Amino acid sequence: MEMDYGPDELPQIWDEMRRKINDLRPNLPAGVNSIQIIDDFGDVFGVMIMVTGDGYDYVELKRYADYLSRELELVDGVGKVDISGNQQEMLFVELSLERLSALNLDMNTVMGLLNQQNSVQSAGEIMINGESLAIRPNGSLDSVESLENLIIHGRDTGNLIRLKDVADISKGIQEKPSNVITFNGKPAINLAISFGSGVNVVEVGKALDAELQALESIKPAGIHLDYFYNQSAEVDKSVQDFVVSLAQAVGIVIVVLLFTMGMRSGIIIGAVLLLTVFGTFIMMSINNIELHRISLGALIIALGMLVDNAIVIVEGILVGLKQGQTKKQAAMSIAKQTQWPLLGATVIAITAFAPIGLSQDATGEFMGSLFWYFVTRCS
Repeated sequence: MEMDYGPDELPQIWDEMRRKINDLRPNLPAGVNSIQIIDDFGDVFGVMIMVTGDGYDYVELKRYADYLSRELELVDGVGKVDISGNQQEMLFVELSLERLSALNLDMNTVMGLLNQQNSVQSAGEIMINGESLAIRPNGSLDSVESLENLIIHGRDTGNLIRLKDVADISKGIQEKPSNVITFNGKPAINLAISFGSGVNVVEVGKALDAELQALESIKPAGIHLDYFYNQSAEVDKSVQDFVVSLAQAVGIVIVVLLFTMGMRSGIIIGAVLLLTVFGTFIMMSINNIELHRISLGALIIALGMLVDNAIVIVEGILVGLKQGQTKKQAAMSIAKQTQWPLLGATVIAITAFAPIGLSQDATGEFMGSLFWYFVTRCS
């Protein structure tokens, strides 16, 4: 898929591809497996929960993970819950050659019976209210008891012999497991949760925590739920780190300028810094620019420019006042002197990030906020 197609065009492209593949299926050689078009792989799982348990096997963990998945899908803001790490449950039949020989049976007879019993064939159709319904009997053997009671006809005597008379039957997982997941050295099932579109991941993370806490009372003893990755917590930490960085920046500017430019100048520059950031948040909300790691990164980069511009203006005013100018004259004079250099620096910063924000491929879709933030801040 070419990189310049966005989320609006992709569904139509996948639909056209699916139709073309379906048209080619009748011309495929015999024995070719059915072709699947898998286009549901772009989800980003923001939360991953590991389900482990002392004394629990994969089957029991999967059973509880299924229940947990159904409950978590009902939380507002959750897009999808995917389960991975589960192992295929199988029935094992260990035939005894001695018992087969004693009953005048051979292995091929038993294997043929098992294959025949598990095959599902059409049993005809039935008309109900003018609609034709196909009858498909379920011939699968899905329990130890059903296999044990499977009747085998003797070759010579005609005696009815059950499968448990010639074989030991047990249930377990496949001998060669695939996609094995362990957490802290224990077998684990992974619950991967993706968020819906346009939701606040921090609020959804809190809702998930509340739901898990509500389900704690009915959780089986010995089952443990651990976060392997929690994007909502990471985003919340990033926002808090930014708030701390902003407070530190304002504090450092004020303290440094107290010794170099005086208390009034330090307080003014710190106030300008805060007002500019808060105004940027308002413009971001108006222009639907979300607050996330990319936009926060752009905001942190711009903090240096905000401080530099404010210092240049305030210092120019102080110099004008010492030269005998009035406050109004000093402010107008320094504004005229620095308007083009400061505007040029701002334009250079915007131009530097313009290729990212204006890119039509996945880079622009992912990193676009880095550019549009600078445009918002300057406006």
